[in-house]
Amino acid sequence: MGSAVTHAPATEGPAVSEPRHGPVTSPRRTGPQRHGRRENLAGYLFMSPWIAGFLLLTAGPMAASLYFAFTDYNLFDAPRWIGLDNFSEMFGDPRWRHSVRVTLWYVVVGTPIKLIAALGVALLLAQKRRGQAFYRAAFYAPSLIGASVSVAIVWKAIFSDDAVVDRTQQLFGIDAGGWTGDPELIIYSLVALTVWQFGAPMVIFLAGLKQVPRELYEAADVDGAGKLRQFWNITLPMISPVLFFNVLLETIHSFQIFSSAYIVGGGAGGNACGPADGTMVYTCYLYVQGFENSRMGLASAMAWMLLIAVALVTAVLFWSQKRWVHYEEGGR
Repeated sequence: MGSAVTHAPATEGPAVSEPRHGPVTSPRRTGPQRHGRRENLAGYLFMSPWIAGFLLLTAGPMAASLYFAFTDYNLFDAPRWIGLDNFSEMFGDPRWRHSVRVTLWYVVVGTPIKLIAALGVALLLAQKRRGQAFYRAAFYAPSLIGASVSVAIVWKAIFSDDAVVDRTQQLFGIDAGGWTGDPELIIYSLVALTVWQFGAPMVIFLAGLKQVPRELYEAADVDGAGKLRQFWNITLPMISPVLFFNVLLETIHSFQIFSSAYIVGGGAGGNACGPADGTMVYTCYLYVQGFENSRMGLASAMAWMLLIAVALVTAVLFWSQKRWVHYEEGGR
């Protein structure tokens, strides 16, 4: 018999190689890191125009105006450091105090009327009717053109002596004359102009009304609640976040009014802000001090006081929202 041939037992899987001398190191994974860096670089490149614009047109001028607020600067000579003199002069200026009163009156009166008009028209447009798209566009159009200088010029002509408003008053036996020439009435023409531009908050209100569930109104009808009660207990709480947004936005815009007050009030000369300073809103007096009187240091101090005032009002509004703004989660 031949000799038996013996075979080594077979092993499953790949053969294990002999371990190499020294510690085993895994290759460096730089692919994901490089990809992330490339994405960040691309993002910064796309953001670079905005960053440059913010630094050059916003942050830079703000820092410069903060420095000018403590200097005597007239746009022609080098600024001279005077400390808090601009602020002390500002607080003691009766025209500055008058501009604060006019601005506060404009904000307190004009903003609520504008929002009430916007909400009222939004409630009408929220109902299905023919020509709804046309009505929405027609009511929104004044918001697009209302802030232009040309509209302010036309508005001044409408409220001038023997113009449309004056003749309409005479038909009802009212001989008050033109509003733009009366120091007591000219501010009402500005309020009428801002109320006429209720299109932007109207669209926001309309979007909020579309989000109110119809089931709530159906349940209220079953319970016998009237339209007024439904509006007070359903509509207002459900659109309170939208209402808060409009109140905040329109309040800030009201503090910043300038072009319409300047154009309707006169636009140049001694009555740049209306007869007897009737339209002397804060920004108008700031413009007079900075560019007509060449007191850029004092104007910078006034600008920073306006910024602080708007920030305080905004903080108060955010604090108050906890009491009257309702969210879908049930919190406030």
